[in-house]
Amino acid sequence: MVILHRLKGAEFVLNADLIETIEANPDTIITLINEKKFIVQESVSDVMERVTAYKTRIHSLPQVTPKPEEE
Repeated sequence: MVILHRLKGAEFVLNADLIETIEANPDTIITLINEKKFIVQESVSDVMERVTAYKTRIHSLPQVTPKPEEE
């Protein structure tokens, strides 16, 4: 999840796993896999940095191994 800002300044949290495309047109437009679009204040490179940081944090978390079921 990444924190972003709508054009009028309202902060919101976006599920980075759902992003399909990010484009500058000239505003930054994020399109999700369900075709929903968000226009944000952040630049394309800023959104990419936040998504990369989020994914790095998620993949660096310790993996939890389930306990084997007792018979």
